[in-house]
Amino acid sequence: MQNQMVLDLSLRSQPTLDNFVIGRNMELVHVLRGMLAAKPRERFVYIWGNPGSGRSHLLKAMVDGFRQEQLSASYFRCEPNGEFGSGHEQLDALAVDDVERLSRNGQIALFNLYNQMREGRGLLLVSGDMPPAQLRLREDLVTRLGWGLVFQVHGLNDEEKTQALKTHAMNRGFELPHDVAGYLLSRGRRDMPSLLAMLDALDTYSLQTKRPVTVPLLREIMEPRPYSGGG
Repeated sequence: MQNQMVLDLSLRSQPTLDNFVIGRNMELVHVLRGMLAAKPRERFVYIWGNPGSGRSHLLKAMVDGFRQEQLSASYFRCEPNGEFGSGHEQLDALAVDDVERLSRNGQIALFNLYNQMREGRGLLLVSGDMPPAQLRLREDLVTRLGWGLVFQVHGLNDEEKTQALKTHAMNRGFELPHDVAGYLLSRGRRDMPSLLAMLDALDTYSLQTKRPVTVPLLREIMEPRPYSGGG
């Protein structure tokens, strides 16, 4: 079970802007870093992209970054039957993830919050699965979401993911064989946080077992054999 424990620990890494693989999202990350550095170009930012593109990673990273600056910040993931809650207008920053899932009441609450924050203070970051104009939400909320900066989060293609994995491995002090990267992309979860966590686990397991990084070694932690017991 040792290899599974290594993997479980690695998957708990906290999303940050530093461990987000930028790819074609240079301008977006530059804007987000400016917001953390108290140099916001805009107090309202909407980001959209396909599942696994890194939207949630960025929102969670921003909340963590604000908290490190001793600011009040909260992350809220929308659910169809969830309650949006109250008191968000008192925050320095709020990140609202998966806005397309908001209930009717939640949409009203976010619309009112947007107006309160616009007249007051605070930063609002919202993510969705499509551009504001294509969201099937209240028209007045859609209009508000389009008032600020809008960015598409571009996911990485396989070539970019492979290069990112090899760069990450090099930073950890080992060379990632191309066949290992290919196996990881074809058999594992394909979002970058999961891929990087698996690579970290592979490196740790390689050091523990004193065996080189190979496909068979990777297979051992991705497809652990069931425990058969013993006498």
